[in-house]
Amino acid sequence: MKISTGIRILLVDDEPHILQFLELGLRNEGFEVRAAEHGAEALEIAHEFLPHMVILDVMMPEIDGFEVVERLRKTGAQVGVIMLTAKDEVESRVKGLWLGADDYMIKPFAFDELLARIQARLRNQFPLLMGAVTYSAFRIDDLRKEITYDHRVLELSPTEYELLKFIVTNHGIVLSKATILSRVWGYDFGGEENIVEVYIRSLREKLGDKEHKLIRTLRGVGYRVDL
Repeated sequence: MKISTGIRILLVDDEPHILQFLELGLRNEGFEVRAAEHGAEALEIAHEFLPHMVILDVMMPEIDGFEVVERLRKTGAQVGVIMLTAKDEVESRVKGLWLGADDYMIKPFAFDELLARIQARLRNQFPLLMGAVTYSAFRIDDLRKEITYDHRVLELSPTEYELLKFIVTNHGIVLSKATILSRVWGYDFGGEENIVEVYIRSLREKLGDKEHKLIRTLRGVGYRVDL
């Protein structure tokens, strides 16, 4: 299994031969890839594809790359953005970075360099996607969908896995039931908030956290993991 399996990349460029070149290369590296030839199409795809990374050309008709990155940032989505341009101008690079781009590459560029920059951004913004990450006694391997606690692999349902991953990666932060529901169950979840209590109770049992010292309850506020 390639380390990039499951990572979604959106390519945006109005030059079909560049799209084809990048799409073939990135698919060969194991990425899930979608392509768009103009800004409006890119924003529409991004809404349903939810990419981890966007490779975005600056010079496009109607909605250019600057406007696309600005709109993406306004949605609040966590996504890495690398902008591509034929312009070797400081003002253009600065504008893209100010609007929310994470990196910039000048055309023409080597594919290997682009790949290295993509992997660097993913390690920075989505460390769990790039392999196992350790938080104190926890080891979270998102590729294997496996969490180890104190050197013991926990037997978790898919929902328990996502819940424990969310609260551990946000350790030290008080998380309300509403926040947990929206991030783990989804914004359109129509059930009761009490389901969070049920799953927290199950996780405590599997962790041996009888005294609630690991997953703490702050009454009327939410939960906090202390590592």
